[in-house]
Amino acid sequence: MVAAGAHRPGPLKQQNKAHKGGKHSGSSQRRAGGRVSVKAQPRRRLRDLSRVDRRHQALQLRRQRKEAVLAEKRSLGSRDGPPHLVVLVPLHSRAAACDTLRLLQTQDSAVVRVDEGRAGGFALLCPRLKQRWRFVTAQAGDLHAVLDLAKVADSLLFILDPADGWDSAGEHCLSCLFAQGLPTYALAVPGGTDLPPKKRIDARKKLAKAIEKRFPEAKLFPLNTEQESLLLLRHLATQKQRHLAFRDRRAHLLAYAAEFVPSQESDLVGTLKVSGFVRGQTLDVNSLVHIVGHGDFQMSQVDAPPDPLSLNPRVVKGQKKSQDMEVQDDSVNGTDEMEEDVKVLMKADPNKQESLQSEVVPDPMEGEQTWPTEEELQEAEASLKANRRVVKVPKGTSKYQAAWIVDDGEEGNQEDDDDDDEDDDIDDDMMEEAVSQEGESSEEEEEPAEEECETMTVSECLRDDQYDEKVEEDEQMLERYKQERMDEMFPDEVDTPRDVPARVRFQKYRGLKSFRTSPWDPKENLPRDYARIFQFQDFSRTRKHLFRQIEKEETEGASVGWYVTLHVCNVPVSVMESFKEGKPLVLFSLLPHEQKMSVLNFLVRRHPSNSEPVRAKEELIFHCGFRRFRASPLFSQHTSADKHKLERFLRPDAALVVTVYAPITFPPASALLFKQRSNGMHDLIATGSLLSVDPDRIVIKRLVLSGHPFKIFTKTAVVRYMFFNREDVMWFKPVELRTKWGRRGHIKEPLGTHGHMKCHFDGQLKSQDTVLLNLYKRVFPKWTYDPHVPEPVPWVRSESSLPVQEVEME
Repeated sequence: MVAAGAHRPGPLKQQNKAHKGGKHSGSSQRRAGGRVSVKAQPRRRLRDLSRVDRRHQALQLRRQRKEAVLAEKRSLGSRDGPPHLVVLVPLHSRAAACDTLRLLQTQDSAVVRVDEGRAGGFALLCPRLKQRWRFVTAQAGDLHAVLDLAKVADSLLFILDPADGWDSAGEHCLSCLFAQGLPTYALAVPGGTDLPPKKRIDARKKLAKAIEKRFPEAKLFPLNTEQESLLLLRHLATQKQRHLAFRDRRAHLLAYAAEFVPSQESDLVGTLKVSGFVRGQTLDVNSLVHIVGHGDFQMSQVDAPPDPLSLNPRVVKGQKKSQDMEVQDDSVNGTDEMEEDVKVLMKADPNKQESLQSEVVPDPMEGEQTWPTEEELQEAEASLKANRRVVKVPKGTSKYQAAWIVDDGEEGNQEDDDDDDEDDDIDDDMMEEAVSQEGESSEEEEEPAEEECETMTVSECLRDDQYDEKVEEDEQMLERYKQERMDEMFPDEVDTPRDVPARVRFQKYRGLKSFRTSPWDPKENLPRDYARIFQFQDFSRTRKHLFRQIEKEETEGASVGWYVTLHVCNVPVSVMESFKEGKPLVLFSLLPHEQKMSVLNFLVRRHPSNSEPVRAKEELIFHCGFRRFRASPLFSQHTSADKHKLERFLRPDAALVVTVYAPITFPPASALLFKQRSNGMHDLIATGSLLSVDPDRIVIKRLVLSGHPFKIFTKTAVVRYMFFNREDVMWFKPVELRTKWGRRGHIKEPLGTHGHMKCHFDGQLKSQDTVLLNLYKRVFPKWTYDPHVPEPVPWVRSESSLPVQEVEME
């Protein structure tokens, strides 16, 4: 106890700092009693390094990084590594790739090997420099071929026009390549020798200034003489390589030769023998391979045929010396090459081989606990008898046809299970138009049949039908623009239907006290498609574990740089046919679980070249890393909360998350979204990257019902036009109200029987204010995954798209 007259310190009493003498190293060692902290020891060693040791450590790290870069340069194109793969990409209709190839072939110290069947492809072998290159030309206008070759290319050689640089098709190609991930590149400018020297220098300066936006530090290489081609080759061999993460962690190869062996059961499916150089990582025969554009497959074995691009080729007896400088390839399929002494490196082990299963086969009885009893079966039969109805039908109608006839009173109660409530007011307008069309058709049916058979003579020169088709497309696009504009002006607002009670129309929706903090169970009311997908317990931990195994190089198989032949099983003959047509055949090995289906989320941003409205659940074409597929995505906001609001359109001013059902892919991986036109062309609409593989990401659709204040008092108001019957007002009474001007309130009681209601707010309303009621529902993407993407129609080339040329035109 404290005495009554004792002094107590006031609030202004001086507070001295506590003594910290017990925290120095000597006292801490005495308190430890000889015990040593295991975790703190390595950090203390790093901290206790002297100044000279820290300097030496930084120097060693710098040397290691430098040696790694030099080792990578030396291995690429050397005897032990794969040939330096250079892909020529012409960016202008006047850019001639054939002239560039002809100049690159005329090297004195090189042995030229030409692939006869592959147009525009050859290899350069330089024993003196111990270097070997393989040059492949991308077909002009074939977007898929350019993107597939860029996935595996070591270097891209862009062929520019000396006057304009690139045209509109080249601009589209560059946009796609930058979004996918650009490997090491070089810019070559052949031609321009017909200009006078002064104009040639001016054109070169103008072109260098024009490419600064796309290639800020790039150097232009003129390509008109053999000496300039030699400088370009030296630049390609010595420049630092740029890494693409999605291909560096997976084994991949570009087919050099291929052979198709039909199976015994059918000629349409068989074994595809693909030969090429392994790149990226070690290739395991037990893993799956993905043929870009065709799907996932298993391998049966891996062979090691002789290297066709060896720096020390074997000379066949009786062969003339004149043939040493140019060795012709026997055939595209490489059958003669494969018939030579082929060594079998490894065969697949059925116990260790990855399965091709991509979906879970759901068991519909998995959730059932008991079997129904006889009493329950009898009750079900009685309920079916009670639900039978009497309907007036025309004579001759069968029972099956009668079951589909709907009474007038039941039309309003029907509801589609997978209806996503696009825009209720638009649906109502469409229903009204349908009713009016039915009335017009019934009036036409009452007219005599002779008028329907009236004959007319039409001139053949009239082409109005084709013109009207374009007008119809324009009307559809105008309607989409209107919908997008209405969604921007009145986000998520819908009109309450008059013919259907609101409590029935919006029975799948719920109210939330707070969209940010209110709980929502991610396992609640999942669709049937969720029983078909796979989900990780911890996706990030699995991803880190796989990437650590790749860094430690624990896998066994064909090493990087080996020339191997892969026996790919159960491949359709269409793969071989596309290879014979001249299209590239690219293979990627899959990491574990990458063949299984799940829910993928992409973070994308609208591409500035496209301004057409893109609605959610429209079919789009995805290029994700090494995959191509079609799907109907959902758009949602990118936030850090646990719930994400659905967006009905792809916004041009913000980054959105795109959600689809697709095979699992471990990020990082680039993402390109295309939309196919009616004429077959593919428009780039968005670019981004893979965000996560997470089926538990909650996408919430919001509906906003609006009402108008009828009578306004101090803190209460009578609101109308939100509902149209008393029962709906009572049903939505627990949901909180808000206004566009920031007031909050709730429904107190209904007034009358026509939907008027008395509402209480936290302040007095303004007469021009609008009362809103928010409803929420979780939505899921549609299962429309299709791995087969049609080939795009070549892009229509127009004049130069360089900004300098546009300024001059203006």
